[in-house]
Amino acid sequence: MVKQISLSKIKTDCRHFRGDIPCKPHKKFGVHCFDNKGKVCQHYDKTSEKILIIKLGAIGDVIRTTPILHKLKKVKPKAEIWWLTYSPEIVPSSVDVVLPFTVQSITTLQAVHFDTIYNFDKDKEASALCSILSARIKKGFVLKNGKCAPINKDSEHKFITGLFDDINKANTKNYLEEIFKIAGFKFKGEEYILENGSDEFNWKLPKNKKIIGLNTGCGGRWTSRLWPEKYWIELAQKLKKAGYVPLLLGGEQEHQKNLKIAQQSGATYLGNFPLKQFISEVNQCNLVVTGVTMAMHVTIGLKKKIVLFNNIFNKNEFELYGLGKILEPEFDCNCYFSPTCKNNCMQYLKVETVFDTIQNLLPR
Repeated sequence: MVKQISLSKIKTDCRHFRGDIPCKPHKKFGVHCFDNKGKVCQHYDKTSEKILIIKLGAIGDVIRTTPILHKLKKVKPKAEIWWLTYSPEIVPSSVDVVLPFTVQSITTLQAVHFDTIYNFDKDKEASALCSILSARIKKGFVLKNGKCAPINKDSEHKFITGLFDDINKANTKNYLEEIFKIAGFKFKGEEYILENGSDEFNWKLPKNKKIIGLNTGCGGRWTSRLWPEKYWIELAQKLKKAGYVPLLLGGEQEHQKNLKIAQQSGATYLGNFPLKQFISEVNQCNLVVTGVTMAMHVTIGLKKKIVLFNNIFNKNEFELYGLGKILEPEFDCNCYFSPTCKNNCMQYLKVETVFDTIQNLLPR
């Protein structure tokens, strides 16, 4: 007969404790909080505070926020870290509780008192949630009179650069410097955390050649960032002739385009894939050419070399960790932060410039 355990013998402050289901150490090893001799479980990991990160964002935006975890784990090793996001599938496994942005999750959060909430999003819903949740300390942004507002001086820089294009253009801080400052820290080169599971997929790609990923899309809304299709074809042809393997990357939206580019250039195209498989595909590349997209952040997270196309953002925003180079059109355009560009300024980023940059970063 199994002995009844009193509530006083349950370590609810353990990192592994869940409350509604058995903890992982129990499922794996059959252990309890205390053994028959009254000795505490060897897997007991005491937590002393709760931290919530609100970073809803797109997948790439979530990936580029993961460096903050390095700092939090260092300065607050006993903290239980929660993360609320639209993209729970990309949040690192080192986060204790990952919640999708749903009514159920919000209900849960309203019943928890946090020691610190970091809201890195200026969206109304994120700011509103930060306003109403319970916490001893809040950093980032809240909602005041229906508008986003900075909580304290550390949040003002990020807030103001988002209000005026001229101030944004003059900004010299990258995104990570800004969010680390919001959190009260100093960015010191902490890297992305990206778990890819690349061993699960069998990619039929040459092992003895340098593979260059060509990410040809940028989403349907921001067509101002698109490089002309004929340029992708020409670049793929030049790469193939030079002995590289051009590998076309993209999602469902780029499928027909990539089929056409592959047919006309001889580039390799394996199809479009779910996120985990796409990350694995990027992991096969030695270098990736991409615009400011999710693929950019995946590439950096995998520590691959990168050639980044940029025309509508402040290039100082991007931290490449010495992995590559940012290329911009040789044209003074006024399409800053614009979804469309009447000048189609990306046509002024030459194929030869891109090809030479690839060769410099990744000699054959």
